[in-house]
Amino acid sequence: MDRTKKKATKVQVVIVGGGIIGTAVARELSRYKLDVLLLEAEPEVGWGTTKANSGIVHGGFHEEPGTLKAKYCFPGNQMYPQLCEELDVCFKQNGILMVARTPEEMDTVQLYYERGKERGVNVRLLNQEEVAAQEPNLDPGIIGALYAPEGGSVMPFELAAALMENAVQNGVNFRVNAEVINAWTEDGKKYLETEEEVFEADYVINAAGLFSDDLARMFGDDYFSIRPRKGEEYIFDLSVRDVVKSTIFPVPGKISKGILVIPTAAGNLMMGPTGDNVDEKEDLGTTQDGFNRVFEGAKSLVPSLNPRQIIAQFAGVRAASDRGDFIVELSPNVPGLVHLAGIESPGLTAAPAIAADVPRLLKEAGLELEQKEHFEPRRRDVLRFGSLSREEQDALVKKDPSYGRIICRCESITEGEIVDAIHRGARTLDGIKFRVRAGAGRCQGGFCQPLITQLLSRELDIPVTAVTKAGPGSEQVKFVAKELSEMEVAKS
Repeated sequence: MDRTKKKATKVQVVIVGGGIIGTAVARELSRYKLDVLLLEAEPEVGWGTTKANSGIVHGGFHEEPGTLKAKYCFPGNQMYPQLCEELDVCFKQNGILMVARTPEEMDTVQLYYERGKERGVNVRLLNQEEVAAQEPNLDPGIIGALYAPEGGSVMPFELAAALMENAVQNGVNFRVNAEVINAWTEDGKKYLETEEEVFEADYVINAAGLFSDDLARMFGDDYFSIRPRKGEEYIFDLSVRDVVKSTIFPVPGKISKGILVIPTAAGNLMMGPTGDNVDEKEDLGTTQDGFNRVFEGAKSLVPSLNPRQIIAQFAGVRAASDRGDFIVELSPNVPGLVHLAGIESPGLTAAPAIAADVPRLLKEAGLELEQKEHFEPRRRDVLRFGSLSREEQDALVKKDPSYGRIICRCESITEGEIVDAIHRGARTLDGIKFRVRAGAGRCQGGFCQPLITQLLSRELDIPVTAVTKAGPGSEQVKFVAKELSEMEVAKS
């Protein structure tokens, strides 16, 4: 039975969802002689839950034994150094400290230490003096800690973009602004419909994050559900970048790992997240109550934190499942449908390991896989002007003067870096911000946003009025014009 008048394009494997899981799978499958297409609903990859991820590469000692979280977390952790080196993504292996304030909490820390040792995690216990020597700005009441030096931090949106870029280098296709609005099976095939196109797929990878249960139900699979959990986070400016070196964890609670203090890969300090069950999958608002809880928890770890140094706040919604664990499996009802769902914390850490397991699942589903003779694991290197020596900077500016023009003063990002990001795939102001951090500093784009708007207009050959912050409906020039018009009306 025909469901649509649109002509269907045949694809071997369709990945639905361009977050950290979908893009990691895309890169993994690009190793094989396959026709692979990724569909992402947002204007750019990495803009769902991934965009609001804390960026922590977990150590591998937190997860309950016997869970899929435990199965994939530590192997994922071990893959990060090579992965980020190949993709030229900033990875700060700054270590993780789980701190204790009481003898009872220290007993719990001891249990996590033993769990980590059983899994082969590099962990050790620190006494009060050792904690103070390593992190002198922590609360002096902390009596000990577990230290996992192989924990780290990445910028998750940068990693998702890099994974997709490398996947494309190796032959994967992708569509953005391509929300799946309908899906069904017919004569053993799977069909996925977007506003513009229909795709006929032999195999479908469901990496749709918060909406993975919705996609499953479209195909007639209704055996799991996503229960969204919101987390609020707050970012400090670079003036407090050296307050702590390691990511600081308290002893975890029953449903979350607690309020953390996180040195990000970009250099900022971040605090959070909350962990509140919510009804709406797109509830991204921050609250006074959320801030109060986050700041109280963070200040109990690092007493010197000052709210006046906060420059940004945001919320993300985690795709927690009703199982309380990852779902990484073939559909029991729809042949060729693979569910990668319920990927909450430590999903970012586990992503490379989950992706590496997808070929096994596809083989079980009947797909014959043949590796390519030539897979290119490295994406083209990214020029980061601020990380170059003075001699290298001088030589680069002589070769390309655009690298000598600072556009973002807060983060010292040059025109050349922004233009390169556009040529790599950035199409919006947020796309630039997430890739190269232009607009992510103290003024939050107050100075550079008009300049970046002009660069996007020039490089994409579109009117300034068509440049958006985050896709259709967020046209910046139109928005400012509307605001000014409303101000004039108010004055009269």
